[in-house]
Amino acid sequence: METLRDDVDPCTGRMAVRPLDVIIIGAGIGGLTSGLALAQTGHSVTILESVSRIAEVGAGIQLAPNASRILNRLGVLEEVMKETSVLSRVSIRRYDSDEELNSSPLMPSVGNVYRAPMGVIHRGDLQRILLSAAQRSGCRVLTSQRVLTADAGFAPRVQVRDNKNGTVVWFQGDVVIAADGIQSTLRKQMAMARGYRYEPTPTGDAAYRLLIPRERIQHDASLLAMLDQDVAMRYMGPGGHIMAYPVKRNTLYNMVLLHPAKAKLTTNGTGTGTGTGTDHAFWATKGNRSEMLDFYRSWSPAIRAWLEYADDDMLEWTLQTYPPLPEWVRGSVALIGDACHPMLPYVAQGAANAMEDAAVLTTAFTQTADVQLALRVYEAVRKARGEHIAAGAVSTGKSLHLPDGPEQRKRDEAIRNAGRDNLGNGDHSDKWRDATWQEYMWGVDVMRETVERWEELTAKLKMYPTPKF
Repeated sequence: METLRDDVDPCTGRMAVRPLDVIIIGAGIGGLTSGLALAQTGHSVTILESVSRIAEVGAGIQLAPNASRILNRLGVLEEVMKETSVLSRVSIRRYDSDEELNSSPLMPSVGNVYRAPMGVIHRGDLQRILLSAAQRSGCRVLTSQRVLTADAGFAPRVQVRDNKNGTVVWFQGDVVIAADGIQSTLRKQMAMARGYRYEPTPTGDAAYRLLIPRERIQHDASLLAMLDQDVAMRYMGPGGHIMAYPVKRNTLYNMVLLHPAKAKLTTNGTGTGTGTGTDHAFWATKGNRSEMLDFYRSWSPAIRAWLEYADDDMLEWTLQTYPPLPEWVRGSVALIGDACHPMLPYVAQGAANAMEDAAVLTTAFTQTADVQLALRVYEAVRKARGEHIAAGAVSTGKSLHLPDGPEQRKRDEAIRNAGRDNLGNGDHSDKWRDATWQEYMWGVDVMRETVERWEELTAKLKMYPTPKF
């Protein structure tokens, strides 16, 4: 919190121009952030979640400055930071050695530059804090509620089945926000209404996510040292990479292991749910521990040592990319988060961008009572930015997975030289480490932009009247 300098908060004291009845689909990070922010500014919020119990599941996620800035304005950052591991740097290494190529500083330098802290947190902890805060702020959170469809004309109502008793009813409001993740029902309906075919393209990559508890490695001094040092590790290799860091007050070691997807995983699988799953662009199937050990058998001694402590049961996610949607808004319905801009994990911006969606929507409703104008301003502020960051994640993945050869050697040399001569020697294909991209991802204040550009944005939108459906 020492690096927090939010003295340009444009939203302090702002309230809704007109209190609305808001229906939010999905109690993941985006849905809960939206519910909390909207309730705090005077709206009546109902959150519909399909699972019967919102459990603390998932793994580690990054809290970048653009996310922590928003959480501060919602009054929950102090509680979130108590559960956050604040990392000092990222150690960057080749796959087959524990020798460091270079490192990227994190805290406090990133916090000082972007005036908001950075860290990593278990997704379940963040979701729990947001859920509790949303409920304290007056949000009504209903579980076992599966949304079947929105109104055919995208009026603000949705048809919902109660999974407990099978009854089907319509929920009516003033606006509907679909935060229902990568398998969004309303995104599919919106795309079909435009005659748009929205199909994923396999990246060829898959991922294992591991959480290894401290007690399992308590007799391994070298691994305990890695768990305790508050340093993230990034190993890059042919066809894959590994990102690893401590979470839960250094009691768990979070590892994300990227590798080539098997052919069967690129064509089928079972997707995760909206409330308890992680919100990346992927499909999940049961993983094979022997296959995992086989792929990483030539990787560094430290990696091989960690994997010996992995569970026998694990999930494997095949990663997909999705084309940009023609629209995020139709009628009185808006898509947010992975429902409209699913992101690969390579720039660690999925959760942060869902929070940005929530923040801009809330800010827009403090500027106007016109629901459809507010939604169109939200789309104008967020669509190009969200899709640009999603595209940056794709290019970063390619850089991390280069096969051994000339391109890999050029990349590694750029990493070794980064910061020693000048910024021009950096590896600009790695968007997460690139200074220009960091400024774009972490330095932009979308709430401030919405307020300061309001007249400009609404003037442009008024030249193109809201479509009638």
